[in-house]
Amino acid sequence: MEAKGLWQQGESGGKGVVKTEGQIRVQLRAEANAAIEELLQWGRSTETPDLTQMEDKVLWLRDRLGQRMLQLTVEGQEAGRPEEAPRCPECCEPTRYKGQRASYVQTRLGTLRVARGHYHCARCEGGLFPPR
Repeated sequence: MEAKGLWQQGESGGKGVVKTEGQIRVQLRAEANAAIEELLQWGRSTETPDLTQMEDKVLWLRDRLGQRMLQLTVEGQEAGRPEEAPRCPECCEPTRYKGQRASYVQTRLGTLRVARGHYHCARCEGGLFPPR
């Protein structure tokens, strides 16, 4: 299975496994369809909204959809451990994979949960979160 861009092109599934581009597409379409339905329902149930109310609703839906798109894009990146463990930036010794760890990152679209491989250096006793 060969990766292309952000998403895997083959079959996948399970925790820590890359989602396929098709899986990401299905999820994004479902999110977009839900936002459209919410906007239409809001339009039917809100009696004569003014332009500011319409704008507020559309902006809120845009922000929510944007956050979800970013989350799915990040999740689409390879979540597994690299073929070769990275070296410690302090002592250059090989590190040992310790599993996935989650952290929260503040982005322009809001707070994003990111899970990546965590590595430990036995010599320095330091931890490392490589970019991928």
